[in-house]
Amino acid sequence: MDPAAVQVALAQAHRWQLHHVRRTRSTNDDLARATGGLHCDGTVLVTEEQTAGRGRSGRQWSCPAGAGLMFSVRVSAAEIPPIRRAWTGAALGLAIVRGFHAVAGVEAGLKWPNDVLVGGLKCGGILAELIGDSVVVGAGLNISLGHDELPRADATSLRLAGAAAVDRNTMLAVILDEFGDLLDRWRQAGGDVDVSGLRADYLAACATVGSTVRLELPGGRTVTGTAVDVDPDGAVVLDGADGLRVRYSAGDVVHLRPTPAAEVG
Repeated sequence: MDPAAVQVALAQAHRWQLHHVRRTRSTNDDLARATGGLHCDGTVLVTEEQTAGRGRSGRQWSCPAGAGLMFSVRVSAAEIPPIRRAWTGAALGLAIVRGFHAVAGVEAGLKWPNDVLVGGLKCGGILAELIGDSVVVGAGLNISLGHDELPRADATSLRLAGAAAVDRNTMLAVILDEFGDLLDRWRQAGGDVDVSGLRADYLAACATVGSTVRLELPGGRTVTGTAVDVDPDGAVVLDGADGLRVRYSAGDVVHLRPTPAAEVG
């Protein structure tokens, strides 16, 4: 990664403050604890390797050095109602989907609540954490990993999806520009995910909606049904086998029978 090359490629270079480290435990943790210049709205920390990267529920996340795009962004959420701030992760997910299409020519989709899918397989994950009136949101994206380097059988990379050579500097720049545009629309709408169009854009890219899923809930309980919506609070809405429509704000989704057109760019 070359921060100077990212700055040159950015259309909105003024709004992002880029910092690069070759190795760290977790970019999210670094920005969450940061003070001074790393504490500002628009701070971006990118690394070549994380030794203690985290996914949801404290799960470990790892990627060989140089084979992924690993970064976190700290943004102010002061203009967003607290109940809506979790949508920051969805906004970054949309930016990633658009970046994959624009830079790598790869069509991707999103799995609720925080995975990036390519061909139905996981190509990246997103973790958003509230820190006062800020949100630190990080992403780990599989760029050039081979089959033997993937951490799980249901994972893939842009290389395996047919993108032979991806410039990670350009990819990060496009993702940040798209993310900035989405944030601007959302903030101008006072954090309203419908008025801003953020929820509609997310639903159009969400492979979960329209799919038959198993939702693994905290505490070990599972439910099965068809995902029909993600509501304004960010909860997934399921039509269950018992005919009841129920919303769930937390859980892990397993796609059992996705719709043929579930993934869009």
